Order: sequence, then C-alpha cells, then structure tokens
Amino acid sequence: MAWDEWEQLKSDALTRRQGGATHMQLNHIPDDPGGGSAAFPSQTGDLKVTQHDLARIGSAAHTLYNQLWDKARLSNTHVDSAARDLTNQGFALGSALQHVSDKWDTQLGSLLDACAQISNHMQVTKKIHAGDEAYIWRQMSSIDTLDAGFDERVGGPGKPNPAYAPPKKH
Repeated sequence: MAWDEWEQLKSDALTRRQGGATHMQLNHIPDDPGGGSAAFPSQTGDLKVTQHDLARIGSAAHTLYNQLWDKARLSNTHVDSAARDLTNQGFALGSALQHVSDKWDTQLGSLLDACAQISNHMQVTKKIHAGDEAYIWRQMSSIDTLDAGFDERVGGPGKPNPAYAPPKKH
C-alpha cells in the first residue's frame, strides 16, 4: 500500500468519526458487556474451562470425524470409473469429474485430520491440566508448610512475640 493511500485512509476514518457516523470498532470491548463492571474483572473476562467442557469438545470432534468418515467419503472406484468412461467417450466432463473427486478427497482428508487433532488435543489437554492442577496444589501446600516453619510469632497475628520483648524489671 502506498504511503499516500494510507494517509488518505486515515484521513477518511477521522472524517467519518468526527461526522458522528456509526462505525464498528474491533479492538475494544464494552465497559459492561454483561452485568459486570471493569472494577471486577473476574465477572467480565476470566476464562474458565472445566474438564467437562474439554470432554464435550473432544467428543463433538470425534463424532464429526466418524460422521464424515461414514457419509462424506466418495466411492472412489465408482467415481474414478465414471470419470474414466466419460473421458474415453470424449466428454470433457470426465476430467472435470476426476478433478472434483481429487479435490474432494484432499479437502475431506484435511477436515478429518483437523477433527482427529482436535479430539486428541482435548484428551491431552485434560490430562495436562489435571497434572498442572495437582502440581500447583502441591507447590502451594509446600509454601504453607515453609511459611509455618519460618513464622517467628508465638501469639496470634499482629501481636508481638514475647521472646523479643524487653526484659522485665523486678
């Protein structure tokens, strides 16, 4: 894109904005998209995925894979035979049919691979996140143990430790 064209696009965008025209802004979310506020981000944007969610996604991908395998595959022997017969009879439709059949197989293979990868990835993700959760829990519990070992307080929180109190005069 030429520099002059870029400058013209920026100028046009500024003119539209100043004119009060309705426009779409893609790099911004509303301050209150659904009942929360910006002051409480946990209500408006935390991502939470449960093992159940991951299992459902993996299951849907696996189901789609099976349905595509059962219903979308062409019987290549019949299609290829028909394409060959049409070509031998001098019809241009024969090579076109063969081309469509080849493209269909390629695209279907890509889609089947993607479904299989999603399904497998969800299984792996469930295992990894379960392991991560256990690791984080172990690390956090060991921090609590270390904190207790280094805690010099004898009394409750906020109260001075009597071991460091000035000596009593008799």
